Amino acid sequence: KMTFLNMKSSEQYVASKDGQKGPLIDHAEGQRFLNDTFKVIMEEVLSKGADVKEKVTLLIIIEKKKIEGPTAFVFVLDHPRFYNQLRFLTEALNTSQYTYEVAPVFVLMEDVVLSKLRSLVGWSDGDGIFCPGGSVSNIYAMNLARYRAFPQVKLKGLWSVPRLAVFTSEELHPYHIKYLIQFLCVVYVVFLSLSHTLSPTMLHSGCMLPEDLTDKIELAKSQGAVPFLVSATSGTTIHGAFDPLDLIADICEKYGLWMLLGGGGSVLFSKKHRHLMKGIERADSMTWNPHKMLLTGLQCSAFLLKDTTDLLKHCHCANVTYLFQKDKFYDVSFDTGDKSIQCGHKVDCLKLWLMWKAVGTRGLEERVDKAFFYTRYLVQEMKKKEGFQLVTEPQFMNVCFWFIPPSLRGKQNSDYYQERLSKVAPAIKERMVRQGSMMIGYQPQAGRVNFFPMIVHSPQISEQDVHFLLNEIERLGGDL
Repeated sequence: KMTFLNMKSSEQYVASKDGQKGPLIDHAEGQRFLNDTFKVIMEEVLSKGADVKEKVTLLIIIEKKKIEGPTAFVFVLDHPRFYNQLRFLTEALNTSQYTYEVAPVFVLMEDVVLSKLRSLVGWSDGDGIFCPGGSVSNIYAMNLARYRAFPQVKLKGLWSVPRLAVFTSEELHPYHIKYLIQFLCVVYVVFLSLSHTLSPTMLHSGCMLPEDLTDKIELAKSQGAVPFLVSATSGTTIHGAFDPLDLIADICEKYGLWMLLGGGGSVLFSKKHRHLMKGIERADSMTWNPHKMLLTGLQCSAFLLKDTTDLLKHCHCANVTYLFQKDKFYDVSFDTGDKSIQCGHKVDCLKLWLMWKAVGTRGLEERVDKAFFYTRYLVQEMKKKEGFQLVTEPQFMNVCFWFIPPSLRGKQNSDYYQERLSKVAPAIKERMVRQGSMMIGYQPQAGRVNFFPMIVHSPQISEQDVHFLLNEIERLGGDL
C-alpha cells in the first residue's frame, strides 16, 4: 500500500554573500510534512498493520524500545500472512563503519556479535565482518580462498594464477554463481549432482552427493584446472536440504580446498535442530544471513571466518595512511575498514544486536523451533486435504507443493496435465494479490512445472493462519 503525501514547493531563492543564488528551504513546511507522514504511519500501520483482516501489504511499524541503555527507533515490517523469506528493518542512524574513532560503539558491537556467532558455529576464535547481503559475503569467501592458495594474485593479477575450479550445488541461485564468477573472473565452475532419494549418507533429497564431488574434482584436475573451493549449503534455497558437511569436509581436507558454508546458520540457536548442521565447525568460512530466518532487517549478512592469521586484512588491505595510521593512541586493530572491500560500510550489526538484546538467546531459539513446528504442522494438515501435493518432503522451513484443482485430479497421465498444472499457481497467485489475502510466490524448477515454494517462519503465525492458507488456496483455485 502506498500513501502519497503532497507538499507544496516552498523553495525560495535568495542571494548569498558571494552573489550566487541558492535554495532556501522552509523548515516549518518540512516539519509539517514529517508530521503528516507520521500521522499516516500511525493510522495505516499501527492500527492496521497487525490486523489479519487487512490486506497483506508492505507496512512499516515504528517501535520504541529501551534496550539496556539509549532508546532506539526500530522500523519493522510485519503481517502474519506475508509468507516470504525476508523482513525489513532499518535504523535512523546513518553511520559509516571503518575506523574506531568514526564509529566506536558499532566497531565494538560488531566484534561482540561476530564473536557470539562464531561460538555458535564452534570456533573459539576467528574473524569476520558484516556484509551487504549473502552474495557479497560469498565474494569475500571466494576471494580469500584464492588469496590463500595463490597470494601473488593480489600484486600480479590473474595472469599469475592457473585456471581455478569452484564446486557448488545445483540448488544455489544461478544468478548468484554467475555474479561471483564474473566479479572474480573464475571461469571453471562445476555444478554437482544432487541426491533424489534418501540414503544412509544423505540427510535429505536435494543434498550434494559427496561421491560426485570427488569425481568432479578429479575430472577438473585431469582437464588442467586447479580446484580451490567447495560451496556447501545448509538449507538450500528452494527445498531446504542440508548437505552432509562432515563428508564434504573430509574431501576438502583431502584435496586442500576451502570449504564455504552458506545458509541455515540460525538453526544453530536451536538445541533441538542444530544436529542438521553437524560438521559445521570444520568449514573454513560461513555466510550467515540473520535477515532471513531470524527476521532482522534487510540487509544483515555476517561473513564468519575460522582463520586466526588476519587473512581477511592481508587479502584486502590497502594500507592507506590518511585513514589507517599505525601510531594512533588506541588499539588500531579496531580500525576494521582495511579488512573490507568497501572500506566504510553500514552498521548492519546493530540490527542483530538490537533483536538479540530484545528477545535474548532463548527467544531466538524459540523463534527457530516455532518455525520448524509450524512447518511440520502445515505439512500435516496439507496431507489431510485432497488436491495438495508435496514436491519433496520438507526438512527445513521450505514447503514446496502443488495445488491440483478438481478439474485435473485423477488425470496425471493425460497429455495436457503438466501444461495445465503449470498455469494453476500463477492464476492463484494473481487472485490472492488482487484480493490482498496472502502473498506466496511460485516457480518452476528442474523439470517441475510451477509450484508454490513457501517459507514458514513468521513469529506471528498460528494454527488459524495455517488453516486459512489451505482454505484460501482451495477457494482461489477450486474453479480452475
